[in-house]
Amino acid sequence: MRAVDIIRRKRLGEELSRAEINFLISGFTNGTIPDYQISAFLMAVYFVGMTDQETVGLTEEMLHSGSMVDLSDIPGEKVDKHSTGGVGDKTSLIIAPLAAAAGVIVPMISGRGLGHTGGTLDKLESIPGFDVGLDLKRFRSVLDHAGCALIGQTQEIAPADKKLYSLRDVTATIDSVPLITGSILSKKLAEGITGLVLDVKVGSGAFMKNGDSARELAEKLNSTARRMGVRSVALLTDMNQPLGSHVGNALEVKESIDVMRGGGPEDLKELCLVLAAHMLVLGKVASGVEEGKRQVARLIDSGAGLERFMKMVELQGGDPRAIENPKLLAQSAHHREVLAPRDGYVTRIDTEALGTAAMLLGAGRETVDGVIDPAVGLIVHRKIGAEVSKGEPLLSLHYNGDSRLENVQQMVSGAYDIQDTPPTIEPLIKATLEPEDDES
Repeated sequence: MRAVDIIRRKRLGEELSRAEINFLISGFTNGTIPDYQISAFLMAVYFVGMTDQETVGLTEEMLHSGSMVDLSDIPGEKVDKHSTGGVGDKTSLIIAPLAAAAGVIVPMISGRGLGHTGGTLDKLESIPGFDVGLDLKRFRSVLDHAGCALIGQTQEIAPADKKLYSLRDVTATIDSVPLITGSILSKKLAEGITGLVLDVKVGSGAFMKNGDSARELAEKLNSTARRMGVRSVALLTDMNQPLGSHVGNALEVKESIDVMRGGGPEDLKELCLVLAAHMLVLGKVASGVEEGKRQVARLIDSGAGLERFMKMVELQGGDPRAIENPKLLAQSAHHREVLAPRDGYVTRIDTEALGTAAMLLGAGRETVDGVIDPAVGLIVHRKIGAEVSKGEPLLSLHYNGDSRLENVQQMVSGAYDIQDTPPTIEPLIKATLEPEDDES
């Protein structure tokens, strides 16, 4: 068997066997197949795609390239949530402890910010002392005591994915549905989960800009998870404007705490209720989504979700005082308001531009080794549909250094369209795909 022959077959659109996929993935992982041949394979997949059987094979080979977490001795169903990434998306911080408080075990292996999108790990690290680098032994211990744990990908988990992702990033093959599916599920299924809630973002602030591509990805994720023995549900949710109002690491932790205390923006609260409810259904502690929503609302009202979050923070080395008093989280030295240039209604927001602006202020990384400033970011005051008067603040920039301030201000000013008539408001949750709805 030769890599060049397999690449040629894939380039011609032929279906690869499991043995051929194994040969490529194991050879790349152990270093016997060079980067340039795997890069050619990735490009072939990007252009001709993969069948369902190939996608399952790719996912399983990536999954079995490393260790799988055995959580069978911890009582309860193990359920996770994955988001495809957006601007202001801090739902993991909120729904993991809420689901855990309801009796679901939530082993969550998360990622860092990518491009204009924020990362769960970066948000958590804005809590003083919080350690996302737990080894599997400590990961299990936190799960056992708190019911939820949020960590980064370890050396033991899906090493093939880590190597493949770095190549995809530099070969312009990130947005390939089968490659995205293999990457997401190889990490998630390594957690030892029995259920998975998928939040597939669609819109100007998402990687999937249109509904067709987002639905294709959701269907592929659902069908692949099902074929691999994991119950799943996928939601298509709006990312044509930031989720909530706070964008930036410590800012988003503060907003998450506000939601767990019963406050926060309505869109963020609504999505958290629905996502957490689906986790409860998959975790077999709620008979349906509506009952799950009622349970989650009670856990917010009682403070049980916030209490569970504080316990997880403490067990992962974080300072729980920063949760009790969010003023102890990092705060920027300066802020500046960006004002509406005219009267009217906000009809469109270029959400990717807002995410990029936050990154340029220091909330994200321009390079892999870039340093994040946890204090900086944006607070959005006017969202789509809002009526504004000239001179009213659209958003606030929170910053420490001003070297890029003018550039950022121009970028966010240009991200808003203000017209004379109000727009049609798109639903936050565009579709819900149960596994049986998936025909791909």
